Amino acid sequence: MPGKDEDAKKPASEAAPDRHWKLQVFCLCFYGFMTQIRPGESFITPYLLGPDKNFTQAEVTNVITPVLTYSYMAVLVPVFLLTDYLRYKPVLVLQSLSHISIWLLLVLGTSVLAMQLMEFFYGITMAARIAYSSYIFSLVAPSRYQRMASYSRSAVLLGVFTSSVLGQLCITLGHVSFLTLNYVSLGFRAGGDGGRGTRGWREATLCRMLREVGALAKQPQLRLWSLWWIFNSAGYYLMLYYVQILWNEICPTTDNRCVYNGGVDAASTLLGALASFAAGYVKIRWTLWSELVIGVVTAFQAGLLLLMNTTSNIWLCYAAYVLFRGSYQFLVPIAIFQIATSLSKELCALVFGVNTFFATVLKTIITIIVADKRGLGLSVHPQFYVYFSYFTLLAVTYLLAAVGVGIRYSRHKQPGELALAKEPCQVPAEVPPAQEQRLDAGTVRA
Repeated sequence: MPGKDEDAKKPASEAAPDRHWKLQVFCLCFYGFMTQIRPGESFITPYLLGPDKNFTQAEVTNVITPVLTYSYMAVLVPVFLLTDYLRYKPVLVLQSLSHISIWLLLVLGTSVLAMQLMEFFYGITMAARIAYSSYIFSLVAPSRYQRMASYSRSAVLLGVFTSSVLGQLCITLGHVSFLTLNYVSLGFRAGGDGGRGTRGWREATLCRMLREVGALAKQPQLRLWSLWWIFNSAGYYLMLYYVQILWNEICPTTDNRCVYNGGVDAASTLLGALASFAAGYVKIRWTLWSELVIGVVTAFQAGLLLLMNTTSNIWLCYAAYVLFRGSYQFLVPIAIFQIATSLSKELCALVFGVNTFFATVLKTIITIIVADKRGLGLSVHPQFYVYFSYFTLLAVTYLLAAVGVGIRYSRHKQPGELALAKEPCQVPAEVPPAQEQRLDAGTVRA
């Protein structure tokens, strides 16, 4: 049994990260909150289609919006390599500068090319989220990974909620134009991350780290949640990119006060924030139930996509969208936690970057085939039928995998093997120094 003076016996390198971790985590979460204060974001599509910019729906759907996917894929690898070598602060600064560029182009740009450049900078801001997602694991011990993942995710979603409420109030009650709302978005600046200084170039080479990742990929939970990250996030963001166009198709209006995009985003992100926070306290045996949980949630999302695409009631479409985003955000911190606890801290950004890169490649392929004018160039309703079919296929795959896990578990349900199959719901609150050192060295639990 560890003694009362156990913390005093720890090496300085182990004790140091915990001394100020609460302040560091608070500052990082505050940064995540502030970067989302963009009240004009919920109304970008009506703004582009409205009299301020006067682009056609075909231009927005098939020419401007696809650039976001392409630029995201193009900049993702450089950004996560920059995160890996220069650590987190420079990437977060790059993200803030890209946010400024987005709103300058939205306010001042008048051509399709300017809007495509705006989407390019938006791709940079999305790629830089890797630094935010992985930064928190360098600040805390593995015993706190699950809750910290939920806290950091909740902070981002609460920022989106605040931004969406502000935007909706300005539109509905203040009769503010979309252009003025974009000026307000440009006026905000992100707060500092408050973290530790840049560490500089590390001795570890990319090739060695990739080999380590390849070896770690044999771990079932790391592999499962990485595949979820790749396939489900690709479908999620495709829906997110085109849903405002779907709303405009279902309920076209020329009265800005009747556009409720901000309120819907606020409701969906509030539900997502609550779900992300709750995910930090979920205690189940993930080695046994992961496939089933993912399969049920994905099947639920497929049904919501079908409802969104077939209903003519805009409020029913809004409700389905809120539930879709909330269910996805519930699984995100669980995936982050499951992936991070299988890795050393130095590999977190690399693995998240690799997963996001493959998701972006998949998203790009689907965009070229389905949405781009050089491919099928489908309008928004046929696109959503494609996304429904995609999520249905994923749900069937996950549920079949869950059946396979259940069969294997029932066949090998013996006392010795049952004990090996059990996985703690989270890393114990008191992690012995030797075990924490093994985790930091990249050794994965059985």
